[in-house]
Amino acid sequence: MDYPRLKPGTLLRRYKRFLADVRLDDGREVVAHCPNTGSMRAVDVPGCRVWLAPSTNPARKLAWTWELIELPQPDGTTAFASVHTGRANRIVEEALRAGRLARLSGYASLQREAAVTGARLDFRLDDPVRPTAYVEVKQVTLREADGHGYFPDAVSERGRKHLEALATLVARGQRAVLLFCVAHGGIRDVAPAAHLDPAYAATLARVAATGVEVLAHGCEVEWRRGEPSAIRLGEALPVRL
Repeated sequence: MDYPRLKPGTLLRRYKRFLADVRLDDGREVVAHCPNTGSMRAVDVPGCRVWLAPSTNPARKLAWTWELIELPQPDGTTAFASVHTGRANRIVEEALRAGRLARLSGYASLQREAAVTGARLDFRLDDPVRPTAYVEVKQVTLREADGHGYFPDAVSERGRKHLEALATLVARGQRAVLLFCVAHGGIRDVAPAAHLDPAYAATLARVAATGVEVLAHGCEVEWRRGEPSAIRLGEALPVRL
């Protein structure tokens, strides 16, 4: 997924869930839209460098959208994290259409927003010679102090319902896949966050045992002219159930 020309700044604060105050590198202080409904645990870090996308739409209330944050890592480096949860599906769709997801390649057609019993899942993949595959995408940005990545970053009843829907599809003979899109460069594996949402962790373990496939892939940020220019789905990562 390609970015528009992003502008760098420093995060001052996030508030009211959808707003963030940012001081741009040119000294201006702006209010940016924060497109993330979650807790943003461990990625809402004031003082860190962030990247905003400008909007030219005069109808928009806010002229900026918060896309990325650079987070300090224990080894002294920084890692990019995408705070825009709406980007995960675009990143995965691009990889699916390009055949870059080996475990999900070769299907004849792709449909977004597939309605199933009790839920709406992100993608449906159809093919005349094999069972339909349903894919639910979850963005992962929580890296805890132990160095591991976790999902969810808060209690997620909606996420648990998606797991139940995937298990129902497996019982009907379909293929069901939970895909963790790991949008934090410092995360090298993913586990259910039993310390934050034990019900989700227990449900994930149960549905995985029935045949729901659980995959994880990292993301790679590309640079051009000294600024982030794109984000792509990267290598497969281990999932610790």
